[in-house]
Amino acid sequence: MFLLGCMRVRNQLIRFLEDISVGNIANRRTQSNCNELYVATEAILIALVGATPPYHWDLEELSANQSHSNQSTLEERAFGEWLLTANGSEVHKHVHFSNSFTSIASEWFLIGNTSYKVSAASSFFFSGVFVGVIAFGQLSDRFGRKKVYLTGFALDILFAIANGFSPSYEFFAISRFLVGVMNGGMSLVAFVLLNECVGTAYWALAGSIGGLFFAVGIAQYAMLGYFIRSWRTLAVVVNLEGTVVFLLSLFIPESPRWLYSQGRLREAEDALSLIAKRNCKQKCTFSLKLPADRNRRETGSFLDLFRYKILLGRTLIMMFIWFVCSLVYYGLTLNAGDLGGSIYASLALSGLIEIPAYPICIYLINQKWFGRKRTLAAFLFLGGLACLIVMFLPEKKATGVFAVVNSRSLSLLGKLTISAAFNIVYIYTSELYPTVIRNVGMGSCSMFSRVGGIIAPFIPSLKSVQWSLPYIVFGVTGLLSGLLSLLLPETLNSPLLETISDLQVCSYWRLGNEAMSLQALGGSRSAGKDSSAGTESEDEEFYDADEETQMIK
Repeated sequence: MFLLGCMRVRNQLIRFLEDISVGNIANRRTQSNCNELYVATEAILIALVGATPPYHWDLEELSANQSHSNQSTLEERAFGEWLLTANGSEVHKHVHFSNSFTSIASEWFLIGNTSYKVSAASSFFFSGVFVGVIAFGQLSDRFGRKKVYLTGFALDILFAIANGFSPSYEFFAISRFLVGVMNGGMSLVAFVLLNECVGTAYWALAGSIGGLFFAVGIAQYAMLGYFIRSWRTLAVVVNLEGTVVFLLSLFIPESPRWLYSQGRLREAEDALSLIAKRNCKQKCTFSLKLPADRNRRETGSFLDLFRYKILLGRTLIMMFIWFVCSLVYYGLTLNAGDLGGSIYASLALSGLIEIPAYPICIYLINQKWFGRKRTLAAFLFLGGLACLIVMFLPEKKATGVFAVVNSRSLSLLGKLTISAAFNIVYIYTSELYPTVIRNVGMGSCSMFSRVGGIIAPFIPSLKSVQWSLPYIVFGVTGLLSGLLSLLLPETLNSPLLETISDLQVCSYWRLGNEAMSLQALGGSRSAGKDSSAGTESEDEEFYDADEETQMIK
């Protein structure tokens, strides 16, 4: 196998990163945490910027100054019919918004038959993310992590500030798409750059902490929105944090792994030396060399995912799970303002409720009695069940047990569980695919999550048909994805596969182990497998830099 030919040389880079990462992960993670706070703010910006303030209709002959939120079904129908025939000046004259806060809905009167434009603006953002992760992954492989990251970050801030000065809805929608392209691409490269500057032993920890701070970013945005009630001011102010992180990012080194993969050994050594110096590890001497067979490479193609029966089943199931995780996660987040009570408190709780999810899921997936598969299925089942229960609750406010068990509490429970599931699928999916096809598999599954993000903003609007319909969609898809996840194999403590042919070999190993276990002769075989797993695990560290980028996509 070609990886074995370059193991000794590349091992120098891996081991050195492991040695210096104890301090480096703290410094890098601090900067990356601030980046996640900013990324979260832009991702759910529309939750406050697109919220609809209370308003009333002053045409006395049809509705005698009734608050829109208190109108009967007939009055709402009359109001909707009037909106279809009224021109812009009539709407501006007879519809009056409260002064509690402003938004794009109140400024451009995006109500009634034009309310879909609020959801469309959020969908444009996620469409941009879809484009950004594809484009920036390729660009960072070619031009380097730091250059592409800084360029994307600067443009992200620029387009985000332009949001606050949008003269029209059309300009706002286009700028949201551009923010999505830059935000999605920049955050991708930032994640890869972080992982390539710390040892592989810290990757799972770094990713989980990043997700945790994404949740904190949601709560932080809700707090800013509470004090800044003008949507234009809010859209500009949230970029101050991004500007600070951008300035700090100017002093980070280029990824040593990417430099090594490009054959720029001297620059890679300088980057490693700088990382060691900043972590007070001065006595670090090393010399990197390129392996003789570095151009020899075994790869898989997208068609391989559907050519082999085992891979086909895993791919279709994981694509659907990724889609559901994104759909439910962003659907519940963007719907937080419609749960009753303060929109700011609801949004903050929607973010803070995620915090316990990350340590819980990391603990459970590493326990033999739970593992990856059962933990993922349990969280998906629980989240789907919580959403489905909403359809049996009374629509209006109730007393007694229904004062606690209501759509708000069940929505928060669903948010906690889907956050844990989302964190697990990143780890689980990478373990289901052999090395030669892992990047393609992860990328394909991730693309389906972007599709879920594009659709998610429109799901809460289904409440106009039936108030619990959004939760029914979330619940049914959650339960179905949980059932399908049980068809996947467990990967905890299993050797990471290298080639597609290893899939069949692994199946034979499993059958053989079961037979030997029945005969009480599995001890020696188990020891041999542990040794094999150790060797393959060591080989697994030696990804090229461009492989890591594709895996995140």
